[in-house]
Order: sequence, then structure tokens, then C-alpha cells
Amino acid sequence: MSELPIKQTKLSDTIVAHFEQMIVDGRLRAGQKLPSERQLAQQFNVSRPSLREAIQKLEAKGVVERRQGGGTYVVNTVNEQLTQPLFELLAKHPESQFDLLEFRHALEGISSFYAALRGTKADLERIEESIKGIVQSQSAEINEQVDALVEFYHRIAEASHNVILVHVVQGMQELLAENIRQNLEIIGSRKELLEKLNQHRQQLVSAIVDGQPEQARDACHQHLTYIEQILLELGKEQSRIQRSLRRS
Repeated sequence: MSELPIKQTKLSDTIVAHFEQMIVDGRLRAGQKLPSERQLAQQFNVSRPSLREAIQKLEAKGVVERRQGGGTYVVNTVNEQLTQPLFELLAKHPESQFDLLEFRHALEGISSFYAALRGTKADLERIEESIKGIVQSQSAEINEQVDALVEFYHRIAEASHNVILVHVVQGMQELLAENIRQNLEIIGSRKELLEKLNQHRQQLVSAIVDGQPEQARDACHQHLTYIEQILLELGKEQSRIQRSLRRS
């Protein structure tokens, strides 16, 4: 039997496959800037011409893009296609914020469940570090608070070790940030409410760290339900104030 010729895989194709795997498993996020060409060549222990060829192939496939002003980024088109119509919907119908909170019950509840089930020691350390960042950010401007909270929920999704969950959370990141921002604008000035929310998040983290999936999911649901109740109560209070002002 004659031997079939074995086609050698080009080094650039191997690099492309490695980049794609890093994107799939969440090590490279949508919108993230890649390190410099020199750093990547050192990291992968490859020549810069091979790396440059791989980047060009990724760019041709629409996986990465070069931006004006320098830098190569992981393409964020899925995020934009998902969030832009929803941003417009929420702008026209503010009550849709409650629909988003309901969706967060499903998404963050299941992320918390699997984080408690599968989270590694490194995952749990990152989650504990991120909740400290939330508390520290509460004396800072709202943008820093939003970033800290988004990072917290993303760390939990990463700890689930479910690539679909990670990518859905990444795709929803801008929408989640906007929801958190609007909630903070209503709640953020009330110290007693922030302290209660901190307690809820700590209970969630404790359940994840202790490896208790059901308790973690329940803690997540209780946390989001509390936010819903606060928003409804404050909304009613604001309506009463507006009616009072009209009468006077």
C-alpha cells in the first residue's frame, strides 16, 4: 500500500487555531486589545513573521480588527448586534429594565450554580478579590462602581466553566453595565441599601466558595429580587411626590 503524503500544518495556522481557542474559552474577550506583536511572539515562542501572518489570517476571517490609532482587537460584532436594539428598546420603554432583571435571574442564577460546582481555587480567589473591589469602589464615581460590579458577575460566569455562559455574559456586558448604572443612580445615594446589597453579594460568594450550588443560586435570586423590590418601592414613592407637587 502506497503511503499518502502528510500535509504539514503551517505555523501560522497553528497560531490561528490557538487564538480561536482562547476566544472560545474566554481567555480573550470580545473587544479586548491584543498585546503587542513582540509580546505575543515571545509568549507563543514563534517568529514575528509567522505571528504577523496569523494575525492577518484572523483579520481576514473577521476574528480581529486593526483600529485607527494603533492596536489589534478581538472583534465585538456579536455584542453590538445584540445590545444596540436592546439599548433602543430600554430607552423607549424604561419598564423593560424589569424584564432585564428577570433575565439576569436566569443568567446569573445558573452561572452562580455552576461556579459553586466547578470553580477552581484560582476562580474563587478572583471572585473574592472582585467583591472587595465592589466595596472599595462605593466611595468612587459611578463609572468605577459599574466596572467593579460588571467584573464581579463576569468572574462568576468564568468560574462556571461553561463557554456558552461566558460568551452570553460577555455579549450582554454593555447592557448589564447600563442596567447596573441606572439602578445605582436610584439606589446609590442610600447607604443602608448599599450595605444590604453588599451582604447579599457576600452570601452569594460564601455559597460559591463553600461549593454549595443550590444555595449560591438561591442567594443570587434573593439579591436580584431585593433590587426589584427596592426599585418598585422607590418608583411608587417618586410617583407620590410628583402627585403631591402637582396638587401644591
